[in-house]
Amino acid sequence: MARHVPIRRLFESHLTVSDLERSVGFYQDLIGLPLAFEVGERNAAFFWVGEAGDSLLGLWSLGSAPLGITLHVAFEVTVSDLLEAPKALEALGIAPLSFFGVQTTEPSVIGWMPAASVFFRDPDGHLLEYLAMLDEDPSPDLGIVSWSEWLAHREPQRRLRWDARESKNPNRSYNRASHDKQSPRRRGL
Repeated sequence: MARHVPIRRLFESHLTVSDLERSVGFYQDLIGLPLAFEVGERNAAFFWVGEAGDSLLGLWSLGSAPLGITLHVAFEVTVSDLLEAPKALEALGIAPLSFFGVQTTEPSVIGWMPAASVFFRDPDGHLLEYLAMLDEDPSPDLGIVSWSEWLAHREPQRRLRWDARESKNPNRSYNRASHDKQSPRRRGL
């Protein structure tokens, strides 16, 4: 039997609402949830539950949710398990989906969180999601991209941070020239 993806906990849930502005006021002002992100053009709002990055509640105006969802549940998994999830789902006869509902072989990344996700449907058509929060700075300007696009965008930033650290401390405990010989990625290959 194919290996399942280990779930750590429930991460998020989404609700459809009839009046987004009223619902944002309710969850923010009366319930006390901090507004994480609002997407005016999609008629959607997202709230952190607990500390930022702990859990998420999404609100969608009727008819505005992606993939036509009315109910949605996300399960938190590790990044390594998420990267293997498309293969694991396919082995179980389940189609892995991108954020946009297209069959995929890699996660989608939601830049403003940032988090990576793989979606799939249960036998009744409910939209389910494996999600891993990324230990990186948010990039809301990227929107929602594939995992490979996210990595391509992040690599130049990693190099800049690496070079900045080295310039601040030229007496590092290793030889950069020998490190560059061992790391094709550092040489830009």
